[in-house]
Order: sequence, then C-alpha cells, then structure tokens
Amino acid sequence: MKKSIFSLGLAVVVLASACQQFKTGEGGLKYKIVKDNGQPKAQTGDLLSVNLTVTTDRDSLLSSTYKIGLPQIVTIAADSLPGLYPGDYNSMFRMLGEGDSAVFQLDLDTMAAKTMQPKPDFANKYVTFNVKVNKHFKKGELTDSALYAEVNTYFDAEIEKLKASEESKISSYIEKNKLEPVKTASGLQYVITEEGTGEKPVAGDTVKVNYTGSLVASGDVFDTSIKEVAETNKIYNAMRPYEPAKFAIGVRQVIPGWDEGLLLLPKGSKAKLIIPSQLGYGERGDGRGVIPPFAPLVFDVELIDILKPAVQDTTAQQ
Repeated sequence: MKKSIFSLGLAVVVLASACQQFKTGEGGLKYKIVKDNGQPKAQTGDLLSVNLTVTTDRDSLLSSTYKIGLPQIVTIAADSLPGLYPGDYNSMFRMLGEGDSAVFQLDLDTMAAKTMQPKPDFANKYVTFNVKVNKHFKKGELTDSALYAEVNTYFDAEIEKLKASEESKISSYIEKNKLEPVKTASGLQYVITEEGTGEKPVAGDTVKVNYTGSLVASGDVFDTSIKEVAETNKIYNAMRPYEPAKFAIGVRQVIPGWDEGLLLLPKGSKAKLIIPSQLGYGERGDGRGVIPPFAPLVFDVELIDILKPAVQDTTAQQ
C-alpha cells in the first residue's frame, strides 16, 4: 500500500512538472525557472559560464555545449547597445545566477522586427534554450583584465578536464563497440574491416578516400564525403560536392592520423581509424567549435584509389 501511495504521488509531481506553463517576461520572453539557487543575478559587465542546448520548434538541435564538452562563456551586455531589446538573448541571462537553470523560448518574429534583420529559416516561430549556469563572474570593481584573468583560469581548468578524460573516452568507445584494434607506437588505433587486395600507398602518392568522421565522446558525425551519410546525420551542405577526398599522402596535407593510418591500408581497404587528439586537432580543436580541444576522433575510411606521381621526362633536357 505504501508503495502504491508513493508511486501515485510521484506521478502527480511528474505530471505537474510536465504541464507547467511558460511565464511571460519583458518583451514577451517566455521562460520557466527550473531551479533558482538563490544567488545574485547577472548584471551588466558580468560573465556566465553556462551549459546549454538550443533547439527549434521543428525539433532540430542547433547547438549543445554538452556535445562539445566545454561550457560557453556569455557576456552580459548593456541593454543600451544597438540591436538589443527587452526579451532578447541578453535578457535571458540577466534572469540567472550561479547554480540556476531555466528554459527560454526566444520569439523569432519579435527578434526580426526589433533588429530589422531577416527572420532565420531554421524555425517556424521560436527557438528554445535550456540553460544551466555553472559559474558567475561578477564585474563589480574589477578591471577588465582582472575579470578575464579569472575566466581564463576557469576555462584552462575545463580544458585540463578534457585532456585528462581523453584516454578513458577512447577506452570506453573501444569496449562499447567490442573492437580489437591494432595500436601503433604513435597512439593511433585501427581496425581493418575489409582488407583490399591492392598495393599500399607510399608517401607522395595521391589517394582517393571516402570517409566519415565522428567524435568519440558523443558519436556525432561532423564530416563525410558521402551525401547519404550527411543527409542522415543532418549535416548536409548543398554548397559542397560529395565525392571521395583526393590528396597527397604522407606530406602533411591532412592530419597526422590520416597520414599514418592510410599508409597502412592496401588499395580497396575499409578501416576504422581511432585517432587521439595529438594526431588530430590537438589542444586547440578545429577553431569552429565542431571539434573541441583534446577530442579523440573516429574515421571510417575506404581507400578507393592510389595515383602515383607523374614521372618527368628528362631526356629532352639532355
């Protein structure tokens, strides 16, 4: 009987939470405060470290700090700055302090009208921000240099966490996928899933390769040469061709993990390359926020063709 009463009570709480309505703030901003930690709210000049996801009303994920593995630093700007208006992106974060979490719906029609900019085409009416504040950096009487020194120290610690977790991410990926890769002296690991019958390339050869690259931590595909894979993973770009990549191997035209891994494969082979960050994009990532610092990568590759360098005819010069 006690168990039944507890279950019923829990169901009522969950239902009430699910049915909670958005409140309306300044400028028509819709919001739900999930947790108010009772700390001071952000003011002009402050910075917040936040984790957040941004989704559209078409159920598309626009961005997520959780997938990148690093928080985002948000600056609270003065409301008088051009382009800002009550109920905008800046207004959202003014409602939050350290330890708070909330859900916001940003109205795109209002944004377009207030900023005199075209309405984005990735949503019908609004985008939703799920926000959790990790750290509140208060400007107060601090100079800009002192404030940003605090932020840099904090962010450096977050980077170190990523660095320390890289090996465990690779181990977990291998265990989860029941792989038995070969590991080279550099730290590259690879599995040949279909061995070709042709020769192996040598440094200076040009190779043609189909590939799909994903993050070890999340499994998210970030790049591919195959149109169908791009469409399935919602990264299709109509402005680029989808065809095998063509480049000289072993001469630093690609990341070191590719240079090493592809030289191990006979023509016609398919393989999975597990590339640690020191053989990929290193401590800085790709600079676009797609591949974070210290991110191990997985590439499924197919070595389609090997083209030998053209032999120069020197007889005419003699």
